[in-house]
Amino acid sequence: MMILRRGHFTKLFLLMIACSALSSSLNSCDNIFSPALDNSSTTSILTDQKTVEGLFQNFKYAYTFKDTTVYGNLLTEDFVFSYRDYTSGFDVSWDRATEMRTTSGLFQNAQKLDVVWNNIIFQGGDSLDQNIKRSFNLTITFNPSDIVRLNGFADMNLHRNSSEDVWRIKRWRDESF
Repeated sequence: MMILRRGHFTKLFLLMIACSALSSSLNSCDNIFSPALDNSSTTSILTDQKTVEGLFQNFKYAYTFKDTTVYGNLLTEDFVFSYRDYTSGFDVSWDRATEMRTTSGLFQNAQKLDVVWNNIIFQGGDSLDQNIKRSFNLTITFNPSDIVRLNGFADMNLHRNSSEDVWRIKRWRDESF
């Protein structure tokens, strides 16, 4: 039979505490290469587009992620884009198909697109048709030494067939400078 002296008992007690602490810490380690499943609720950065602000949020998403499918869902079938060509002194406009080809080319050739929607300058209309003039900043990065910054106003006519439908852009007049 072994007799424990006071000094041995203290050492044994401290050793048991250390072993217990080490065991606890080993059991609570997380493997960073095998993280736990995320069971939190998912939130989409896309909206259902049933609000005017939701339409602008989806527009920002389409440009940020260069997503032509989301962009196409922003436009009515009879969409018209127009802008002022100050060199020729004329207004230029095109239809939805041309807009989709032009935007697809922009998405393919830009490394990064950043659109910031600023204040709404004017908003009028009813529950099915809205006219909105809103300021924006658009930064197009083609490569680190070729960055284009545009500022201006988007004058848009939005339409939906019923108050249950989503808003879509029917006409967009670009007034960037």
